[in-house]
Amino acid sequence: MNKKIFDITASFAALLLLGLFIFLCWVVAAIDTRSNGLFFQSRIGQFGKPFQIFKLKTIHPKKQTISAMGRFLRKSKLDELPQLFNVLLGDMSFVGPRPDVPGYYDQLQGEARKILELKPGLTSPASLKYFNEAYLLSQQENSLKYNDTVIFPDKVRMNLTYYYDHSFWGDIRIICNTVFRR
Repeated sequence: MNKKIFDITASFAALLLLGLFIFLCWVVAAIDTRSNGLFFQSRIGQFGKPFQIFKLKTIHPKKQTISAMGRFLRKSKLDELPQLFNVLLGDMSFVGPRPDVPGYYDQLQGEARKILELKPGLTSPASLKYFNEAYLLSQQENSLKYNDTVIFPDKVRMNLTYYYDHSFWGDIRIICNTVFRR
């Protein structure tokens, strides 16, 4: 099956199935953060083109702290459900390198730039490996240095492997591993 057709069909179906749940999560996030409940951020997409990613807001805008509900939404990854709209719009795919903020993927050099040929995804082998990335970083004395010297280079290696080896059935396996990871 064509990846684009799968992404559009599956995201549309998922939004139909989960639409009410996403709406309820949005209401909870809006009440919890006393804001609109949605978070928009520029991320680097396919071919290095920036796009706006959709997430549920987990940080109280005035206090600039993660709320109790926000911690739950992040830990459960429910804050990422609005990204199904990014898939439907064609900015993202179900499987591909997770989109990063400017200053990382857009700065890749040499062969690593091949990663930018892929649409960013909701999940990937690297996101499965680093499911608890926030916790790993919180355990480091210098989290930015650890990310830049350990985690990010490993993600680049994993995403390059995905670039060369991805397939429809491989993507289905990654999606299943993501959904049933516990």
